[in-house]
Amino acid sequence: MTSALVVLLIALVVLGAAVWWSRQKVLSHRRKQLEDDKAEARRWVERLGGQVLNLIGTNEAAKQALADAAERHGAALTQLEQATTATQARLTSESAMEGLYYVRAARIAMDLDPGPELPVLSGQRYAGRVSEEREVEVDGQTQVASPNPSERTPHYYPGGTVAGKPVPQGWYSDPWWKPAMAAGMWTAGSYALMSVMFIGMATVPAEAAYADGFADGTGAGDGAGGDPNTFNDGGMGGDGFDMGGFGF
Repeated sequence: MTSALVVLLIALVVLGAAVWWSRQKVLSHRRKQLEDDKAEARRWVERLGGQVLNLIGTNEAAKQALADAAERHGAALTQLEQATTATQARLTSESAMEGLYYVRAARIAMDLDPGPELPVLSGQRYAGRVSEEREVEVDGQTQVASPNPSERTPHYYPGGTVAGKPVPQGWYSDPWWKPAMAAGMWTAGSYALMSVMFIGMATVPAEAAYADGFADGTGAGDGAGGDPNTFNDGGMGGDGFDMGGFGF
């Protein structure tokens, strides 16, 4: 019995040591991954900071894009300071890269060399991009989308997912996605705008072009009249608009 007990104790010690060693390796790998990802994030944040400091907008579109780039730089700096996991560090890189998309847009708006291509942001492919100028009226307000900056479309968005819904890359007359970005949910009017703005645009995936209640391809809910360039807010009642689509 004594020999068997000794063997059992030795086995338990060896097993415990193996578990401890394995856990230490995992923790060491995680620390190394965090260090690497934070170093990568810092590189993107510093690159964005240099661009924001060295560029001055010469027109409204460029000024607005650089203001958005500066906002993303500030957010990325805060994220970098608070990052304690590799995932958080990678999200910091994403924020900085988004800021660089705004810088690139500002350079395009000023007819400058846009610089090297940037990595694709998460959700960007799913959201698509604006490839033609569109002007629609929603709830009595005119909204314009364009692939190019202009006095009518000074607000840029690099494309991606906002509050669970895709917003295509492009230039817009108003930053209609920002309330959803701040609140984490879409209003009925903004959701309707997405439905009528992008229907039939080949570079926008169907999931982005057709909101709930408008997926029949006509752009018409009850009362929308089948015209993709107009939307009557009074036509959202009944089954024409699924408010369940806003559950986030």
